[in-house]
Amino acid sequence: MSGRVLRLTKPRLKGLLRVIFSRIMFIVLMIALQVTILVMLYIKFTEYVANINVFMSIFSILMVIYLYNSNMDSSSKLTWMMLIGLFPVPGAVFLGFTRFDLGSRSLKRAVINSVENTRDMIPQDPDVIEKLEQDGGDTEDLYAFVNKSGCYPIYENTALKYFDNGNDFLDSVLEDLEKAGKFIFMEYFIIGEGYMWGRVLDVLERKASEGVDVRVMYDGMCELKLLPPDYPERMKKIGIKCREFSKIYPFLSTYYNYRDHRKILCIDGRVGYTGGLNFADEYINLVPRFGRWKDTAIRLEGDAVRSFTLMFLQLWNIYYQEPSFDLVKNVKPFKVDNASGFVMPFADSPLDSYRVGEGMFLDVLGKAKDYVHIITPYLIIDDTMKNALKFAAERDIDVKLILPGIPDKKTAFAIAKSHYPDLISSGVKIYEYTPGFPHAKAMTSDGTKAMVGSINLDYRSLYHHFECAVYIYKSDVINDIEADFQETLGKCKMITPETIKHEKIGYKVFSKLLKFVAPLM
Repeated sequence: MSGRVLRLTKPRLKGLLRVIFSRIMFIVLMIALQVTILVMLYIKFTEYVANINVFMSIFSILMVIYLYNSNMDSSSKLTWMMLIGLFPVPGAVFLGFTRFDLGSRSLKRAVINSVENTRDMIPQDPDVIEKLEQDGGDTEDLYAFVNKSGCYPIYENTALKYFDNGNDFLDSVLEDLEKAGKFIFMEYFIIGEGYMWGRVLDVLERKASEGVDVRVMYDGMCELKLLPPDYPERMKKIGIKCREFSKIYPFLSTYYNYRDHRKILCIDGRVGYTGGLNFADEYINLVPRFGRWKDTAIRLEGDAVRSFTLMFLQLWNIYYQEPSFDLVKNVKPFKVDNASGFVMPFADSPLDSYRVGEGMFLDVLGKAKDYVHIITPYLIIDDTMKNALKFAAERDIDVKLILPGIPDKKTAFAIAKSHYPDLISSGVKIYEYTPGFPHAKAMTSDGTKAMVGSINLDYRSLYHHFECAVYIYKSDVINDIEADFQETLGKCKMITPETIKHEKIGYKVFSKLLKFVAPLM
């Protein structure tokens, strides 16, 4: 590996000192203090109000009635009802705090307005829809579903290239960044200083000095462990516009529940990337974490990149009173070589009523004729998703899931294991990637459908995160995605009733204990 590596921060303290003097410790202490004050006020309140128990009982009953009639999934309802049963007052108050979006209403309003105001920004080519209708593959129905939540045309004239590792992805990104002439938009959940980000940052600084409009947005969680609070200002000094999405403050709020988990890179409206890869050294296996890090991404060149440009600007522009989307409108059409099939980039917002990511999985599982192959780092699912996986397998569809052999979060891994017996009994085949941690999020089906993006099979991705992905139909790249799945499968251990029987006792116990709080994770 060679090339200039640009850093804007000094290496951080390690070990206990890093934790003690970190911003996350300050935020945890401040929030703990606020919770303590609220508890003390409640105790004081009960001393002066004789009928407090009656009042709180009525409040708890009302919250249960509200919960029962809400559109929340059944697994989440059971979890909340049990919490309220065990801790009536705190459970009911916590439910009200989360469901009424205290602290996040302004964010919700801004995001919904941004999406609604751009609903017709990119017109759908009617010839594409006509071809899909004549094809008879039901993809036009899926297009109709996705577009109820925003502006997500389905395209031809888009060439795709799949990456099965972070190193090849980085080389391709650097090559494309060097060609940028108008703008570079980057939106990532994680950015960590080091070799991978330093190589990219070096090019971004140079391009900004040449007059290219360079914008970077990362999730506010980065500030807790990876980047200093003034990192956007440091970026501004080298000519790069930079924003944190949903910055973390030391105050109780539901605002922090909605994280920007998307991975988007757009260059001049002509080339784009999405997938599971972020920009930190573990993604290219320079820093060993959880064994071998397995990840994927996909490169788009052509018409479909306009959708990712729009997605980026929809979130970027919520911070401006007079948002501009000219860079979406002004992209001139151009012919692409090696384009095949149909491509539909889409986003999923936790702030509307559409569960787009979940719907995409359910649609593919429900319509599969031969197989559905999924690689995901997490398996924290509700009954709807679990039943869809089971039903597909019971229809003799070859349903295979690849999960970690070395997890990044043992609690999440324990919950995933709690689903193993039920899924396997229905014929779902589950494998664990023995070399390490598969952070990839990809699905293929029947040799004709695929999806690559940022969406995990867990509650946070399906209900609480901003996500994105690209749905692919009858494109040559599907063969590459499936070939990577099969190669990865060769490095996996198959889970059987026998391996479950000999599972570590810790996982057996905690998988059952943690399963009831899975919707809150």
